[in-house]
Amino acid sequence: MSLYSVRDELARLAPELAIIDDGLSTATVLEAAEVHKVAPDQIAKTLCVDTGGRIVLVVMAGTARLDNRRAREALGGKPRFLGPEAVLEVTSHPVGGVCPFGLPAPLPVYCDESLLQVRRNHPGCRINHGLGPHDASETG
Repeated sequence: MSLYSVRDELARLAPELAIIDDGLSTATVLEAAEVHKVAPDQIAKTLCVDTGGRIVLVVMAGTARLDNRRAREALGGKPRFLGPEAVLEVTSHPVGGVCPFGLPAPLPVYCDESLLQVRRNHPGCRINHGLGPHDASETG
């Protein structure tokens, strides 16, 4: 379901973005960087966290790490990573392929400042798929 829901949402909201499906795994930042022939910081990863009863997605550069203090301040609660089953249930995407598109229900999405450090980002969406590159200024 997840690839189809992503494809449907992007066709509606951003038809100029292409989904790249080359059959190669992009489940980790390093795999995605190798497949797309870019630096790991150009991969946009999506984290699914619970901030005390409120589940949110955080999109950040592939090499960035979640700073618990800053995340707590920005998100209003201590971020705790969801387990693989909960991530799949909430997002319809497996861990290693979470993206903020094609969700079964709306979730708050926070974009980390680290995305602005790189001119072109490659967001992931599913294990063997990724979106074509887009400018950081388009990350909304």
